[in-house]
Amino acid sequence: MIMELPEDPLIKKQQSISLRMATLAAFITPFLGSALNVSLPSIGKELSMPAVSLSWIATGYLLAAGMALLPIGKAADMYGRKKFFRIGVWIILTSCVLAMIAPNSTFLLAMRVVEGFGASFIFSTGTAIMVSLYPPQQRGKILGINTASVYSGLSLGPVVGGFITQHLGWRFVFLVPIVIILFVQYFASQLKGDWAEAKGHSFDRAGTAILSSSLLSLVLGMSFMPGTKGFILVIIGITGLGLFWFWQNKTDSPLLEPAIFNNMVFALSNLAALINYAATYAVGFLLSLYLQYIQGLPPQKAGLVLLAQPITMALFSPFSGRLSDKVQPRVLSSLGMGMCALGLLAFSFLNPHTAIWQVVVGLLFLGIGFGLFSSPNTNAVMSSVEKKYLGLASGTLGSMRLLGQVMSMGGASLVFAIYIGNVKITPESYPAFLTALDVMFKVCCGLCVLGIWASLSRGNLKRQHSVKS
Repeated sequence: MIMELPEDPLIKKQQSISLRMATLAAFITPFLGSALNVSLPSIGKELSMPAVSLSWIATGYLLAAGMALLPIGKAADMYGRKKFFRIGVWIILTSCVLAMIAPNSTFLLAMRVVEGFGASFIFSTGTAIMVSLYPPQQRGKILGINTASVYSGLSLGPVVGGFITQHLGWRFVFLVPIVIILFVQYFASQLKGDWAEAKGHSFDRAGTAILSSSLLSLVLGMSFMPGTKGFILVIIGITGLGLFWFWQNKTDSPLLEPAIFNNMVFALSNLAALINYAATYAVGFLLSLYLQYIQGLPPQKAGLVLLAQPITMALFSPFSGRLSDKVQPRVLSSLGMGMCALGLLAFSFLNPHTAIWQVVVGLLFLGIGFGLFSSPNTNAVMSSVEKKYLGLASGTLGSMRLLGQVMSMGGASLVFAIYIGNVKITPESYPAFLTALDVMFKVCCGLCVLGIWASLSRGNLKRQHSVKS
């Protein structure tokens, strides 16, 4: 039974501040990522970057974030989440300023790696701080709002990024997150408390080294495929991840708590997130190249076409988040995964004569699907654990998201390497490019079918309740 007591005005104010802080922070990364997707042909032309190297503008960021997320999340639980959140904000601000003046492709890629490292500080703390301040019965609602901010960033990124790239140049795209990050830092400074709930715990240095080197080996291997070096690195990466799991079960202070994966709702919800992001994340990257190279659209118009997916996500995610407080999340998430599969299947038939409206319809299917999937799935993860595990749950879900995104972009790099090679995309390589798209989208559709199984198999959520005080 839940005791309804008057809400403390101070707590209510802190809740509001945390929601603004986390929501704005959630906007920055997807905005910059989707804006840069539209800018890729311009970046490639100015800095003479081939297709595989262009994919590393996204992959380098994701790899750095994925390598650092769990270790940073553990350290933040030990030394204070707010402190680490603010450090991450400053890292992202600095990297964006330096990326604006990048003299060559190597420096730009390095700044994207630094930005990914900074993002790991935010991913591992922002949601955990926000969820810690709200009661369980409101989590679906606030997570829906937070997810809507992500999709708003994805929505505005192609439009604003396309406009800026076409009229000012791609470097000015980095100016937008610089302005927003200053507001995020202001809200973070208004929060009272630091949330160091694991103070005094030991830090798993060996696990950190194993995880980071394994992810690096796996992603580098995918970019070197189908060569011998690529296969060797992939095998080393997969073996390393197995070793990491073995070590987490052995050590007294793991980065991950293996026992929490005995909770099937938690485990399969994270698996569903991994599969969904692996299947869908590279879509914006691939379609941006298709629309500009094959369809011949300028950056601004390509951005307007890509707007269809994220704006649909932004509209559906708050609704599905609120609904997941009443309806079992597995039902909504499975329906969403099915919609994503249909959209990806449609994209496997793209050719030079495909009408733009057909691309938009496929994006609408993806947008509705992901909008139905993400908020309920996040609610399932965060509501399936006790409060003391909220930081771990947030970090684990973030790791699944980033690992899925890395796998998606790594898969795109692999397919490009096989069918196009490490060369610039030119009219002579357009047929090979379309073949690569066909293969990639069919593989992603198959992943979504597997994700439907994971989503349905998790079982019903037994919601955690708490006494208001």
